[in-house]
Amino acid sequence: MTERTCVVYGASELVVGPPSGDGDDSPLETLENGAFAAVDGEVVAVGETAEILREHPPENADVAVDADGNAVVPGFVDPHTHAVFAGDRSDEFEAKLRGKSYQEILEDGGGILRTVRATREAGDDELLENLLGHLDAMLARGTTTVEVKSGYGLDTETELRLLEAIDRADDAHPVDLVPTFLGAHAVPEGEETDDYVDRVVEEQLPTVESQGIAEFCDVFCEEGVFDVEQSRRVLEAGREAGLTPKVHAEEFTRLGGAELAADLGAASADHLLHATDEDVEAMRAADVVPVLLPGTAFGLGADYADARAFLEAGWPVAVATDFNPNCHSRSMGFVQTLSCVEMGMTPAEALRASTSAAARALDRDDGTGTLGVGAPADAVVLEAPSYAHIAYRFDTPAVDTVLKGGEVVRS
Repeated sequence: MTERTCVVYGASELVVGPPSGDGDDSPLETLENGAFAAVDGEVVAVGETAEILREHPPENADVAVDADGNAVVPGFVDPHTHAVFAGDRSDEFEAKLRGKSYQEILEDGGGILRTVRATREAGDDELLENLLGHLDAMLARGTTTVEVKSGYGLDTETELRLLEAIDRADDAHPVDLVPTFLGAHAVPEGEETDDYVDRVVEEQLPTVESQGIAEFCDVFCEEGVFDVEQSRRVLEAGREAGLTPKVHAEEFTRLGGAELAADLGAASADHLLHATDEDVEAMRAADVVPVLLPGTAFGLGADYADARAFLEAGWPVAVATDFNPNCHSRSMGFVQTLSCVEMGMTPAEALRASTSAAARALDRDDGTGTLGVGAPADAVVLEAPSYAHIAYRFDTPAVDTVLKGGEVVRS
């Protein structure tokens, strides 16, 4: 078969990724006047433009992109979204502005349960069309890999339909999708929590396992939703079904979700607004990636997670959009802005959190989130001379061209 080649050159600043060894104090390796070459979607050479073009002249490449003095960074990885759903909850934004809490909205029949009702009523094609539209918006903002959770079905049939929509979208769209089963997202109306946990464990998970249609199992471990032991039961059953654990932890209260994630060796614990120093150390010792979601705090008008507590412990954090009807942001660039302004991260730390660290939260060890040799050729050419403009320029995305697997998928 004929090899398909790609070269991206003339970058004022090429962000390769983190330096070798996660413990390095410098969060990024960059090259001035940089370039990379790829064959069949995999990076094969990285260096200064003159060096790369001697071996990989643009006139011989199937895809040649002149960055023209702009920065080039790895494609963004969004490791926490709820992007497959139906319905609209913009009126709840106004309710929150009038002083209603998230929990009060949920108790009044809104929130997750409202989206569940709309999602159950939606057809398969509507769910797919909605998801593809969200992926288009994410891709335009530089995201090339996205985790997507189910969780707006809360019954076996609808949870499976959501996972099937994710699978269909993965086949149809350039963005890579990572599917997560989140049957334990809320308790359906009229059910007791323990009874619903029984259904998740005994009905939903066996069906998901038989279809081979999810990679992770997540649970909303939170006061008034699923306690630690209920969450443990779901995640242990998920692990027996071949799904890697993830945990929504310490969002509204400190309940013990971070410690549970550490105890189970979860891929990540997410939210962590109320995590303690003990949680930080437990997660670090167990190699659990902290995924912080500043867009959620922004939308709720809540306090932000303590990114510096993890960073100063030598533990790179990941960040994500948490895109859902309650946090309607599909921009990893805006997440990086919030990470810097509200969580005290540097632009370099925020970019790493949006690329290589985010890939780590998804157990991606193939170089996703970097542009080193052997990594997928997923890249973003910016409309700016430095990666710092991603967080700095928050009015519009600083994105010019997006490549996925060495192909231009957005320009």
